[in-house]
Amino acid sequence: MIIELGHYCLALVLTISLFQFLVPALGVRYNSIGLMSTSYITAYLSFILVCFSFASLTYAYVISDFSVSLVANNSHSLKPMIYKISGVWGNHEGSLLLWVLILTFYSAAVAFLGKRLPVKLISLVLSCQGLIAASFVSFILFTSNPFTRLFFPEIEGEGFNPILQDFGLAIHPPFLYLGYVGLSVTFSFSIAALLIGRVDTIWVKWVRPWTLIAWVFLTIGIALGSWWAYRELGWGGWWFWDPVENASFMPWLAATALLHSSIVAEKRDTLKAWTILLAIIAFSLSLLGTFIVRSGVLISVHAFASDPSRGLYILMLLIFFTGGALALFARKAASLKSGSLFQPVSREGALVINNIIFASSAATVLLGTLYPIFIDAINNSKVSVGPPYFEAVFIPLMVPAILLCAFSPMLSWKRAKLENILERVIAVFILAIMITAIFIFIYGGSISAFLGLFLGLWLILGTIYEFFIKVGIKLSFTKFLLRAFQLPRSAYGMSLAHLGVAIFVIGVTVSSAWRIDIEKPIQNGESVVINDIELIFLGIIDVNGPNWIAERGKFEVIRRGKNNEYLFPERRFYPASKVNTSEPAIMSNAFFDLYVVLGENLNNDESYSLRVYYSPFINWIWFGIMCMALGGILAVTDRKHRLGYSVKKNPKAIYK
Repeated sequence: MIIELGHYCLALVLTISLFQFLVPALGVRYNSIGLMSTSYITAYLSFILVCFSFASLTYAYVISDFSVSLVANNSHSLKPMIYKISGVWGNHEGSLLLWVLILTFYSAAVAFLGKRLPVKLISLVLSCQGLIAASFVSFILFTSNPFTRLFFPEIEGEGFNPILQDFGLAIHPPFLYLGYVGLSVTFSFSIAALLIGRVDTIWVKWVRPWTLIAWVFLTIGIALGSWWAYRELGWGGWWFWDPVENASFMPWLAATALLHSSIVAEKRDTLKAWTILLAIIAFSLSLLGTFIVRSGVLISVHAFASDPSRGLYILMLLIFFTGGALALFARKAASLKSGSLFQPVSREGALVINNIIFASSAATVLLGTLYPIFIDAINNSKVSVGPPYFEAVFIPLMVPAILLCAFSPMLSWKRAKLENILERVIAVFILAIMITAIFIFIYGGSISAFLGLFLGLWLILGTIYEFFIKVGIKLSFTKFLLRAFQLPRSAYGMSLAHLGVAIFVIGVTVSSAWRIDIEKPIQNGESVVINDIELIFLGIIDVNGPNWIAERGKFEVIRRGKNNEYLFPERRFYPASKVNTSEPAIMSNAFFDLYVVLGENLNNDESYSLRVYYSPFINWIWFGIMCMALGGILAVTDRKHRLGYSVKKNPKAIYK
């Protein structure tokens, strides 16, 4: 009965979402406050109903109700509770329901926080959100119903994909969707601005914090996905340019460009049309990511569905929202008046270059991701575009972006003197070169390693120097601290995010340039030496888990001056799904990871294949990403970005 109620609530949400789309829009058309005000209650009601619908499906997973087709196909009674719950969104139908839950949450949050916004603006925003919600709910109900009952209930479920039974992937999709769907808010604000024909301070002050929120969640979601792939897939890497990895990375690049362009729109009242276009592109890339993951057009370990009818429906949604928004932009963008002009050498100019680089980077990733689809459609042949392409085209684009990132905050608005900036940064440049040269001289390394280290150090030193200049480099220590405490959180957020980028770059460079790989057969009592660390194989232990059985290898790790440690890599077998997996064992600290993967038994004797990876500074990658996300959190909590910014006059005023 609970399942049927959840299904009924979802069907009711479709009707309410259509009402939320049509009635407030009519209210705007006829200047009716009463009709426009209905957008608030419909946004709240949709969220409440979707909450109940999602809770009912979660309940079915928790109690292992195998009369529900989705539960029978994706769960098992012996599965740990955390994976029963995460299994709700670990499939196509459930993940879409999570998408709609987050979408209606954002709509309700906009309605609650936007009560003091001009009612015409907020009504159009919620109307657009209602149309997006109606589209996705109809997609669920007509092609991907998660509440389908089995005529003959199963006694036991088929289990859950073993590689998805990991804590990292249990929390990765919710964070990623909070980022994906968060971009719908900036999209809706952009559509509302185009329909009204006005972009002002109110609009920018609302678009920027919502963009920051979505960007932070996207950053955390991508980091968690990378961390899961590193820990679970057993290949020792953290990024493979997989199509679905790219699907989340492209909107992140667009959102990063949007963040920087919105600074110019807020500070200098210019780049309005470009900011709106970026908001449209960012959400369109989120929809494209949905299409890639759920259409089956590309093969990936992350992909959920391969039903052509589902892919066609999402493609139609993508064309409708992207095509419609771009057509509206083409018609209305010319009416958006820009503010003051600026010189190429200025902070505005640097941010424009930043936008060009990030937009170009997103385009190159998009091309490499979609190229196999085009080739398959033209001559029915399968091709793949791998890391060599992306590294060859993406990395060179990022080099000037990082070089610019270190000193662009030092540039003044409207016009700056380049010679003054060069005088400031020349010492930073020389110091970064010297430190990098010393490191390479001691440890060796290629030109690419030198460049990567230099860029990371250049950005760290430049960010610190820019912070000192901002506070007052010639002040006494007491006055310096006082001024530092008076800086807004957004200033700290920007500096911390840039430091996070630098730490990330150093982590990627060092872990790639000085990584050591060993692959060999090993028998009981034999050892492997890797970078002065001895790894001794002590044998195999048979282990029974809650829903798996495993061969667990025992390895003793001997390091000079350290107590001996033990690592336990496993080869697991999941009887319900009849799948074998490798569970790496990782000895991890701030300076290196020792990553051990136990392979197959060789020739039915005591010999096993073994892979060992020594990856220095690899954890700096995720630490840097988390610093970036924390910088975004600091920025969004700044007073000037506080949601709820209202019109100084009548809060119910209607845009003329």
